[in-house]
Amino acid sequence: MKDPTTTQEIVQRLDKLASWQQKQILNSVLSFLGEPIRGTPGKEFLKFAGTISKEDLEIMKQTIEEGCGMASLSQGQPTKKR
Repeated sequence: MKDPTTTQEIVQRLDKLASWQQKQILNSVLSFLGEPIRGTPGKEFLKFAGTISKEDLEIMKQTIEEGCGMASLSQGQPTKKR
């Protein structure tokens, strides 16, 4: 059963968040509901194909390898892949 007070509070607090944070929450809600998460179609990225030089790609590859597969997933905190 829905609680209108809770719904109102969620909406009020969402307005205080940055756009990217609101999108993360939307994706979580969609996931809870079993609905597909909306993203950017791959064809939108085709315009960027070939825009990174081979030298820059090699630097990126080396940096990733030297970082032992670490990636910053949230709040700038590195998280090791398992």
